[in-house]
Amino acid sequence: MNDAPTAKTLAELRASGHRQRGVKEEIRENLLAALRDGRDAWPGIVGFDATVLPQLERALIAGHDVVLLGERGQGKTRLLRTLAGLLDEWTPVIDGSELGEHPYEPITPESRRRAEELGDDLPVAWRHRSERYAEKLATPDTSVGDLIGDVDPVKVADGRSLGDPETIHFGLVPRAHRGIVAVNELPDLAERIQVALLNVMEERDIQVRGYTLRLPLDVLLVATANPEDYTNRGRIITPLKDRFGAEVRTHYPLDVGQEVTLVRQEANLTAEVGDELLEVLARFVRNLRESSAIDQRSGVSARFAVAAAETVAASALRRSALTGEEPAVARPVDLESVPAVLRGKLEFESGEEGRETEHLTYLLRRSLAETARAHLAGIDLRPLVDAVADGHLVATGERVPGAEVLAALPELPVLHEVAARLRVTTGDSLADAPAGRIASAVEFALESLYLARKVAKDAHDGEVVYGP
Repeated sequence: MNDAPTAKTLAELRASGHRQRGVKEEIRENLLAALRDGRDAWPGIVGFDATVLPQLERALIAGHDVVLLGERGQGKTRLLRTLAGLLDEWTPVIDGSELGEHPYEPITPESRRRAEELGDDLPVAWRHRSERYAEKLATPDTSVGDLIGDVDPVKVADGRSLGDPETIHFGLVPRAHRGIVAVNELPDLAERIQVALLNVMEERDIQVRGYTLRLPLDVLLVATANPEDYTNRGRIITPLKDRFGAEVRTHYPLDVGQEVTLVRQEANLTAEVGDELLEVLARFVRNLRESSAIDQRSGVSARFAVAAAETVAASALRRSALTGEEPAVARPVDLESVPAVLRGKLEFESGEEGRETEHLTYLLRRSLAETARAHLAGIDLRPLVDAVADGHLVATGERVPGAEVLAALPELPVLHEVAARLRVTTGDSLADAPAGRIASAVEFALESLYLARKVAKDAHDGEVVYGP
């Protein structure tokens, strides 16, 4: 964060050459500058480059208020929060003003009175852009007072008349003057509350308890909505929807690579999780989004894949604590912890009761098989099959360290190929990597052989044994 400018009075601000801009003009100019310079205006946003972002950029350049429409877990809120990065880092405000008004343009009676009295000595403070983004989760109990404002009984008790504009306690939207207001799940707002936003968006005044206060509010209003809520549980009233200049549809990551990147970026992994296992989870989530057993109207959030990766890492860290093996490395056996822990995050179609874990287990195995075909194609795994058939049973589980998994097998050149293909090693020697990483690659190959019905697998009491 850069230091705030030094101007402390209105006179000093004018002398500095500061130019006042409306918030939409400010965002437009800063976005266009980023596009011209080739800078990333949307840090941390994955998978929207060719779809959502161009639409959103056009809306912002046009100066439109925006609704993001999409299923849960598509990154709508994350995208809205990045909008604050398009504001100027520092902006001047009248020091002490309730609404953060620009020194050149006071809008409340109190600030106008101070500006007349103090003139060029009007005190100036500087507000960081992080303070100019306000977010509200729409809930059925949200009131007009929360969003717009209400009469403050304390101010009335001080002797002001009830019709005095200075008796108002301002709500979230006026307090976000010269900034961005984000309303999450807008259709969940009661319709009478949505009506209160009409004047703010169009006429730029606020109406509280029967009297109108003219406030030329300068805000960018953005909102999110779920398509199901949009049409069923709630709706955006037609006059309010008409005042939003743009509706942008979001989506889940379009390919496996984007899903892996997103999980790697968002997950707080407490142990090492290889890319092949993250790819399994990414394919798993994508298969869930196509499954007829899952209620697709609710969607399968990207948070599911993130939580699944964190669960796999936690399983690996727990094994490390139990066995003393370091570092903690996730292995395919840790994937088995995912269905039981995360099935509650999904909405199943009616008629699937009692079969939830069965569906999840099947799709998880299918996802591993697809990943194995993508990474191990062209490798002849018959020597590994023959070794297992010759009596080299391989046991793994939550209490089995990687060294024991490797000790169960003879030295096989095919294991070097598997390890290299999965980027476990960079050279010819398996000694280049910790035992846990190599064991993860070996398990990955064995599990793919089991799914191809080349070897058998017996699971009991947290231990898995691969055999002929």
